Amino acid sequence: MSIARRPAITRPLVADAGPGDSGYAAVRVVDIDLTRPYEFRPPAGPAPVRPTAPVLALVRLRGRPLGLVRAGRHQGGTPEELWRSLAATARRGFPLPRAGIPAHAPSYVQPSISVIVATHNRPGMLRECLDSLLRMGYPRFEVIVVDNAPADDAAEQLVGDVYGGRVRYVREPRAGLAHAHNRGLALARGEIAAFTDDDALADPGWLAALAEGFARGRGVVCVTGLIVPAELETAAQAALERHGGFAKGFAPRTWSLRHPPHDPLFPFTAGRFGSGTNMAFRVGPLRALGGFDPATGTGTPAHGGDDLLAFFRVLTAGHTLAYQPGAIVWHRHRRTQDALDTQAFGYGAGLGAYLTGALARDPRLIPALLRRLPRGLRYAVAQTHRKVGSGSARSRRLARLELCGLLYGPIGYLRSRRRNRTGRGPV
Repeated sequence: MSIARRPAITRPLVADAGPGDSGYAAVRVVDIDLTRPYEFRPPAGPAPVRPTAPVLALVRLRGRPLGLVRAGRHQGGTPEELWRSLAATARRGFPLPRAGIPAHAPSYVQPSISVIVATHNRPGMLRECLDSLLRMGYPRFEVIVVDNAPADDAAEQLVGDVYGGRVRYVREPRAGLAHAHNRGLALARGEIAAFTDDDALADPGWLAALAEGFARGRGVVCVTGLIVPAELETAAQAALERHGGFAKGFAPRTWSLRHPPHDPLFPFTAGRFGSGTNMAFRVGPLRALGGFDPATGTGTPAHGGDDLLAFFRVLTAGHTLAYQPGAIVWHRHRRTQDALDTQAFGYGAGLGAYLTGALARDPRLIPALLRRLPRGLRYAVAQTHRKVGSGSARSRRLARLELCGLLYGPIGYLRSRRRNRTGRGPV
């Protein structure tokens, strides 16, 4: 296994007082590159902006992400002063290569990529997501929208009226993210299937960075990427980011059974490898594995776990999984507390469902699972208790909801499997 040196700092360098239930000041999310003085860009946006503090900045060097820097409301008067303050903080906190990061054309053949976007009753978000995808200059890619159990034909009309032949549309009537992903996988014409969600914005270099991850070798079957917030407009959005968010760091990594890390729970700690909002697979091997488990995923009684189970199955089949921080997706977190509570419960339920699905779907691994599963569950519970015992009241609430979801996860997975067998609706 190849493990790059961990970055010195992966969280915002300057913390603010944090969100409260009232009086929360919205934080502007921006994107800066140290080689482009005084230029701010919005997440995945084509046109520069002129923000004022408070901001959260993704800092890059020649396009490569270095980390996140936060500037409080009293830092930087003009946008130019704000940029200098952010850049100075980044240069002090992040290890910068002396010669920088060279800009060069890829020395490998870039594979064809099918981008699969699952959507459910969010045509406004879907349009912004598709706009970000179609701005990319990657040479060979297609976009497939899978409309999952929609309440109306709004997404179909959007794709037909606005995007014409640039985007393919298909409806998947069976509710569940895994069903939607499997439908897109069956239609994919590319060598690589890349998955993101309708509440995400793709960075202009997303597909090129994913392709770079696969270029590490034929053994790499799955590549995940960096997920950063697209907005921190509400207290609930800021609470999720303070609770941990989606980011997995800024150092490239690879995992495989041939070169396991010093982690006694590997490969069952699938949540460390990435997230379904930003993942890609070689189409042939993923189809050979049977795609995604339809008893998992948002929209099913399991609430999630489809991405984690896919990562786990890739590794246990003898393949390599790579994390590529340059493959960036900007995620629009849930804006309300109720939606955030539901999401936190779903994260825990997805973890429990994934562990149950791993045991149920691959009997050959039952001995190894049984040896490690109790320790893995204890670890997950301990991590949740650690979050409950520290941080704000909001963070403790989210941690408790995750724990409740974790305990429910096995039940949800079994209910989902029963629903799929009988062909009935939710049970």
